[in-house]
Amino acid sequence: MSDQFDSVSVTKKALVHFNGASISRVITLKDGSKKTIGVILPTEHALTFKTHSPERIEIISGKCKVQIGNQPDLLTYYSGDSFSIPANSQFQIMSNVTINYVCHFE
Repeated sequence: MSDQFDSVSVTKKALVHFNGASISRVITLKDGSKKTIGVILPTEHALTFKTHSPERIEIISGKCKVQIGNQPDLLTYYSGDSFSIPANSQFQIMSNVTINYVCHFE
């Protein structure tokens, strides 16, 4: 797997959520598909994200704890891991380190 995306369009304005705890930018690939590339800063409380379409979150660096939808389990993901969230759902994520991630809209 490559560590970069080539020939993409990048949205200039950052998406800033949770008072700056999550910052990302949208990229559009040659085939028209979109992804977000961003960071989640360390936080004491879980951040809740809602999904409209299915998403796969790829952890580039850092580690985090995630709860998907109504699942009772809080799972830990590390650099190189990914997790999927169904459409019209949500996930909670928290970490005590900075997380670099890519969100793949599937």
